[in-house]
Formats: sequence, structure tokens, C-alpha cells
Amino acid sequence: MNPLIKDRLMDYLKEDVGFGDLTSNLILEDLEAKAIIIVKEDCIIAGLEEAKSLLELLGCKLKPFFKDGEYVKANSIVAEVRGKAKILLMVERTLLNLLMRMSGVATVTRRAVDLVKDINAKVKVACTRKTLPGFRIFDKRAVEIGGGDTHRLRLDDCILIKDNHLKLLSLELAIKKAKEKVSFTKKIEVEVSNKDEAVKAAKLGADIIMVDNFTPEGIKEVVDELKKLNLRDKVILEASGKINFENIKDYALSGVDVISLGFITHSARAIDFSMELS
Repeated sequence: MNPLIKDRLMDYLKEDVGFGDLTSNLILEDLEAKAIIIVKEDCIIAGLEEAKSLLELLGCKLKPFFKDGEYVKANSIVAEVRGKAKILLMVERTLLNLLMRMSGVATVTRRAVDLVKDINAKVKVACTRKTLPGFRIFDKRAVEIGGGDTHRLRLDDCILIKDNHLKLLSLELAIKKAKEKVSFTKKIEVEVSNKDEAVKAAKLGADIIMVDNFTPEGIKEVVDELKKLNLRDKVILEASGKINFENIKDYALSGVDVISLGFITHSARAIDFSMELS
């Protein structure tokens, strides 16, 4: 298991347990127990692997009846768990929180991906760094499970020159410095706010151009201009900002390569799960 994932899982559990499960420790004997985990809503399930890892760290077992990424109907039994009763009750809320959050993110991601693929199967749906603090590694995995692209995991993944950077230095100087200093393994992305900036960034050698808060019509103008200059095939176009389920198909038709969505992580609604001892 990835040490970061192991540490993060145990941190979540420690946050919930404190100095111990007072109730279970006071009233329960040292019993073996079995429980089932039930999903209460239709969803794309995610987090079963993480749930299994968490239980194994505590000497318990999880037997999944589905795989992460599968569509699951409401009221389905998604897994069976076995172990010491005290431990199962201690870990219950942390376990369910993982499944609730990750399945929520995976479900909303899959909806977005399906809408886009209906229009253009080549367009990627990506998330952003607008994730739950401390939960990013799991939010990003849930996006991947839902069929989306994880984009940057951290600030060290790629160069992304944003609007606030360009308030401090020119676009020309920003790209020049980035190209001089960055490793060849890293791409350079530039956030632009109008067609002229997009064209300039392409001419200066940006690898990715993020057209931020553009309308679909505005993006089409950028695409047409880049084609005229024989620059369209030299850059990846990423649309971001003010994109939702109502207009995402219009953006999929605009000519972009990537559609980035903040809401699939920052506003995903948790899916309801429960654990019942049997």
C-alpha cells in the first residue's frame, strides 16, 4: 500500500476515534462480528479498495460484491465485512465516509463524462485542485474511477501560468522564463482571458492553453484563428469556468480538447451508505 494512503487513512480514523470508542469499549465483549454495507442510492461506486485497505490495517476483512467504477442500484449490498465487533463499530463512520464521498465524486464525474462523450469521444473531462482539504488523493482517484482526468495533483506537476502571475510580469517573459528553467518532462500551460492572449500564448510556445470563462462561441473563434495560423495542432486547448451540466455539451462542440470542472469535486453530493451488523 502507498505509505501516503496508509497514513491518510489512519489519520481519518484517529480524528474520529480520539482516545477510543467509549461506548463499544464499555459495553461490548471481545466478539467476532459480520456486517454488510448497503448503498441507498443509484451511483457509480468508488472507494471499495480504500475501504478494504483501511479494514486490513485493523485486522479485518472486506469482501466486495462490486468493483470500483461499476454502476450500482439503490439498496444493493456492496460488500461484506468481518472482524472484531469493537473494531468494526469503531471504523464504521470513517469507512462509510470514504465510500460516501468517493462515490459522490465518481457519480457526478461519470455523468459529465457521459454527456461529453455523446458529443465528442476525444474530449477529456478533468477535475481541478478544488478538492476537500486533506482528501485530495481520494477525490482525484474518485474522478479517475468516474472516467475523468485527474489534471494536476499538486503544484509541482506542471507549469500553469495563471492570471495572477500575469499581473506581475508579461506573458512573454513568463513563458520565456518557464521554458528556460523547466525540465523537458514538464508541460507549460497558460491561462488566457481573450482570443488575442490565446493566440499569443500559442505563438510563444505554450503547450496547453486554458481558455478561462470563455463562451463556446468565443472558444470557436480561438480555434478558427489558431487553424488559420497552423497552430491548432501544436497546442492542447482546455476550457474552464462557468461550465455546468446545462451547457457542457456546447463546450464539447466548441473544439476544445479538455473540459475542466471544479464542481465535480468541490460540490459533489455524498452518496448514502450504511453498515448493518448481522
